[in-house]
Amino acid sequence: MSAQSFDLYQLSEDHLALREAVRAVSQDKIAPHAAEVDERGEFPQAAYDALRAADFHAPHIPQAYEGVGADALAVCLVIEEVARVCASSALIPAVNKLGTMPLLLAGDEELKSRYLPPVARGEAMFSYGLSEREAGSDTAAMRTRARRDGEDWVLDGQKSWITNAGVSRYYTVMALTDPDGPRGHNVSAFVVHADDPGFSLGALERKLGIKGSPTRELHFDGCRIPGDRMVGAPGEGLKIALRTLDHTRITIGAQAIGIAAGALDFALGYVKERKQFGKAIAQFQGVQFMLADMAMKLEAARQLVYLAAAKSEREEADLAFFGAAAKCYASDVAMEITTDAVQLLGGYGYTKDYPVERMMRDAKITQIYEGTNQIQRLVMARQLLK
Repeated sequence: MSAQSFDLYQLSEDHLALREAVRAVSQDKIAPHAAEVDERGEFPQAAYDALRAADFHAPHIPQAYEGVGADALAVCLVIEEVARVCASSALIPAVNKLGTMPLLLAGDEELKSRYLPPVARGEAMFSYGLSEREAGSDTAAMRTRARRDGEDWVLDGQKSWITNAGVSRYYTVMALTDPDGPRGHNVSAFVVHADDPGFSLGALERKLGIKGSPTRELHFDGCRIPGDRMVGAPGEGLKIALRTLDHTRITIGAQAIGIAAGALDFALGYVKERKQFGKAIAQFQGVQFMLADMAMKLEAARQLVYLAAAKSEREEADLAFFGAAAKCYASDVAMEITTDAVQLLGGYGYTKDYPVERMMRDAKITQIYEGTNQIQRLVMARQLLK
């Protein structure tokens, strides 16, 4: 790794104030609805309203486009604090960043001026369409096509597992524009509107966790869009998509540590109150060792996520390694910590009367989306072997 691997980050007073503000909103406005959102599988509208009122719904958008211009570390703090109480709600700022990041990285000024302000104002959400049924980890194998027709583009195909599909107004979609061209260099990126002719949504996916965040397929059947909706140059779509993920995988790491922190917080409170053999179970060494390991792993993951966020902000050369490492390690840790939290609550942990079983279910997806953790390890290895 480069010498930059040892660069540090520092939480400023503004960062700390932001954390407290988001925590207050999360506890007061989002936490009370989290269990119901999960139980009913409904989009967390109350959370969206609260996040919009506080400008936490899309904090990454620059001030030039009516956003608050939060840096990458601040965005992670927002997502982490929301995820402590509701992982589904944390996907509001996370997916708004995912959907708009291609525009920020490669869009021209006209595109950015057209699409970023409505998201910043909370008038629209933005999703991201890359994966397909037969092109998950192998993104270059996508089959969705976009062909020129006069001044327009016409899209045919489908995208799978699209987060917040149905509530988002806009979608960044990757499609083949040169099917016979070189693999990986024949994909372009487009902005699709929810009301574009030929665009439709599949049924809601029935999921293990993050049930309040709708997941659907996107279907394109002769979907006609104007020619000025291409993001970046023709053939650069996959490059833009992978650059986007270098930045946004870190937000999944932030979501993971938020879920884990929420589970550890609840477990700590429980073991101090639960009595067995005449004393609180927190006094047993076996329980203390579990708690120590949980806290140690959580803090290590948090430091890695924050460092990766700082590297994202600085666009450092080793971002690909650290983005993958932060997402991979934090999500693995989140799965361990939430599982241990369920164990610490015993039989109660396995019931929906307590939030840790929901947190365990929610944690699992962080090991899968935005690139499975097996793919993250490939990314890291390739960076090491360069």
